[in-house]
Amino acid sequence: MSDKLQYLIEQEPFYYVTGNEVALYKSAYNCRLPIMVKGPTGCGKSRFIEYMAWKLQKPLISVACNEDMTAADLIGRFLLDEKGTRWQDGPLTVAARIGAICYLDEVVEARQDTTVVIHPLTDHRRVLPLDKKGELLEAHPDFQLVISYNPGYQSLMKDLKQSTKQRFTALDFDYPEKDNEARIVSKEGGVDIEVAGKLVDIAHRARNLKGHGLDEGISTRLLVYAAQLIEDGVAPVAASKMAMVRPLTDDPDIRATLDAAVELILG
Repeated sequence: MSDKLQYLIEQEPFYYVTGNEVALYKSAYNCRLPIMVKGPTGCGKSRFIEYMAWKLQKPLISVACNEDMTAADLIGRFLLDEKGTRWQDGPLTVAARIGAICYLDEVVEARQDTTVVIHPLTDHRRVLPLDKKGELLEAHPDFQLVISYNPGYQSLMKDLKQSTKQRFTALDFDYPEKDNEARIVSKEGGVDIEVAGKLVDIAHRARNLKGHGLDEGISTRLLVYAAQLIEDGVAPVAASKMAMVRPLTDDPDIRATLDAAVELILG
């Protein structure tokens, strides 16, 4: 029980419900179906998973995937210490043992030979082979696997195999509607709704440049960063350039375009 307690989310994460995503997730969890949440960077995917784990009162184990991640990083490995050799479970194995929600964030960043280890957990078998240990772990009845995926970064080298995608149900996420996004930025950033609305206006102008010089638009996360700087006393124009423009691009022409939009709307 103590293992579960350390992974429980005690305080309700702020999440603004925009549709039927909560009901759909609950139904998928009731059926213990694996879920893939798809959407652009910083649109609230991870916050949604945290919110659902809190709402369902289930432990949550999150893993930030990267290109150097090996199967052993997920499953576990033998370690040497003063007492000799001992096995240490990886985060996926811990989640399967204790009945947690295991969230693999930006799973497309992981190597394909690593992601295939999740396959036996995503069908009727719900097992995890621990080959090095000689154990076939049956997942706890409460276990669920969730992955996030940004379709905007698809490439021939970085994409999920169809054999992986078709093991999951999927929820599409996007940036919220203008009014809802302003409410989120106001709540999370501590600024009034008028300032939040102006930040959202800037973001929408930047998002219109996606595919025309920008790989990704200004995320809701960056809007909240700008709002927090403003709340701390930074001038709105300077805060917006620091949090919303400078992280987005190094291209001088696009920066000049976005800086002009910031100065027009906030100046």
